Amino acid sequence: MSETKKILVAVGTRPEAIKMAPVILALRRQSWASVTVLATAQHRQMLDQVMAAFGIDADIDLNLMRPNQSLPELTSRILLGMDEVLRENSYDAVLVQGDTTTVMGVALSAFYRNIPVGHVEAGLRTGDIRNPFPEEMNRVVAGRLSKWHFAPTRSASDNLLREGFPAESVHVTGNTVIDALKAVASRDLDVGVPLPADKRLVLVTSHRRENFGEPLRRICHAVRELVERHEDIHVLFPVHPNPNVTATVEEILGGNPGVTLTQPLDYLPFVAAMKASYLILSDSGGVQEEAPALGKPVLVLRRETERPEAVAEGVAALVGPDSEAIVRQAGRLLTDPAAYAQMARGASPYGDGHASERIVRILGADLQAA
Repeated sequence: MSETKKILVAVGTRPEAIKMAPVILALRRQSWASVTVLATAQHRQMLDQVMAAFGIDADIDLNLMRPNQSLPELTSRILLGMDEVLRENSYDAVLVQGDTTTVMGVALSAFYRNIPVGHVEAGLRTGDIRNPFPEEMNRVVAGRLSKWHFAPTRSASDNLLREGFPAESVHVTGNTVIDALKAVASRDLDVGVPLPADKRLVLVTSHRRENFGEPLRRICHAVRELVERHEDIHVLFPVHPNPNVTATVEEILGGNPGVTLTQPLDYLPFVAAMKASYLILSDSGGVQEEAPALGKPVLVLRRETERPEAVAEGVAALVGPDSEAIVRQAGRLLTDPAAYAQMARGASPYGDGHASERIVRILGADLQAA
């Protein structure tokens, strides 16, 4: 019988939990793997509800969330908390996902302890170290510290190869977000928010740091103008709890009868909202991946994206935090059935729902051969 391999899987935010849940569940089905789930709780409540949706509990909880914490504070807490965990436990591999401060901090902690790191969703790049901030830097650093690079697409793999990573360390697996989405989208899901049944739903989300301040104000003004121009739509805007977001959104859109502002939706109601929507406006990376798989056009509220595949496929479009561009592009999709049909084709360039199986198979082969 082969020796059991101890694997630590770290998650800190809601997107990490969504994308790592299928990997955790796939690892738990393996006789060779002993899995420990660690939560940094970079986002406490939003992380917990996703874990619960997939029936996953954290074995270790660093509980690092603090109100309005700075990036240096969070990074230092992650490094100190992780070093204690890794000092007291022996692991054969550490898995991280994406581009958060948790990912960078956990990968660096594992590197300091000479534990190999697997980076899920590796190779995404904008080429601008400050855009998105701090995510681009986080994923570049995590990549440099990793032994296994699980790239979601061929383009992400090409980025890594251009940067000089050994070809044998780079694996195109698809994106685990599609695994998670397929696992829940077929359920009978409820948005849980009263919405007018006679209007087309436009779902809006915005939370990225680079959109704080004036860019978010322009996004909100565009939303208000869309509601005024198109009486047959209703906007659902789950508002991120960061004060930099809530204050601006409430000021510009609060009390507007054409807009429903809510607390952030749990994962399952959010999937329900995406399914029910006619059009999505978002600066979220995960939404750029999920919406095309559901056949929903998505206008990306960013000037650059590290997920160019959906744009190239024609099922997403970059509009940036630009009021005029948002109103123009959204208006076209709301009034031109042919343009809408072209973007609502249901093309998914991010995977077939089996990415987690590929990751586990590659990891298992390497660890058991060692």
